[in-house]
Amino acid sequence: MAEILQKDGTWVFDGDALRLTPGRDKNVSLLRKALGELVVPLGALAGISFEQGKKSGRVRLRLRDGADPLLHATGGRLTEPNDPYQLIVESDRYGVAEYFVDEVRGALLLDRVPAGPVDTYLLPGPSVPLSASAGDGTASFDGEQIRLEWNWKTEDAKSAAGTRVLALTDIAAVEWHPAVGLENGYLRFTVRHAPTKAPPKYDPNAVELWGFRKDPLMALVAAAVQARLTHPAAAPTDADPSRPDLPRQLTAATTEDGHDALLRRLRELGELHRTGVLTDEEFTMAKQAVLKHM
Repeated sequence: MAEILQKDGTWVFDGDALRLTPGRDKNVSLLRKALGELVVPLGALAGISFEQGKKSGRVRLRLRDGADPLLHATGGRLTEPNDPYQLIVESDRYGVAEYFVDEVRGALLLDRVPAGPVDTYLLPGPSVPLSASAGDGTASFDGEQIRLEWNWKTEDAKSAAGTRVLALTDIAAVEWHPAVGLENGYLRFTVRHAPTKAPPKYDPNAVELWGFRKDPLMALVAAAVQARLTHPAAAPTDADPSRPDLPRQLTAATTEDGHDALLRRLRELGELHRTGVLTDEEFTMAKQAVLKHM
């Protein structure tokens, strides 16, 4: 086992997964504290690096494309302080950091973990229910419904209809953009069969963000929703639309040739169940569907 303890956080590697715990230091971002501890399976990693500086360095994890719904939902737009896959290391701990990096790299080589993209999420995303208030509203998600509530700063044209409730099954996509310079950001939900080009300021399915401290928390809502939508790399299917996040992941295996593909899908389902993406009932049904095709 390898471990790094710093004010910025504690990272532990046990050979199978990395456990990333944010520190309690005042400089640790609100988003990382709200996100809490992350467990990253070795199979979700594409690489790890250590960068030295005069006063401090950084250990950085690089995840495989498509492995984490948070990274997908934020599209690489998280700033360094909010990135949970970076750890600031003080100069007197450089030796420990180098040892940690070598241990992880050795495990990646030993397990022959590919660095390429994946077609299913290997991390479960933020736990639900959760709620975040920023900009002109509050976004809440309980795993099945998104609730958008407005405040006194919301434009009348958007707040006139009152609280907005969106079913997960009606969501085609979710976007999170931080405010940059003088341009405001937003958290937007794209509703099936109801596209809109309205600016976030007037879009009843969007929360406008103004670049304040709590804005990044909206990324957690986006990630929690994204984790339950169809994976962007999943094979298309005409399966039951009532669970858009589940059938495409499961039926992708049935379109692949060979017994090995089905065995690989069973392992992926086991990982989704272990990390909480699939419930016990969903896992049992999915496993039976794959076994039937075997």
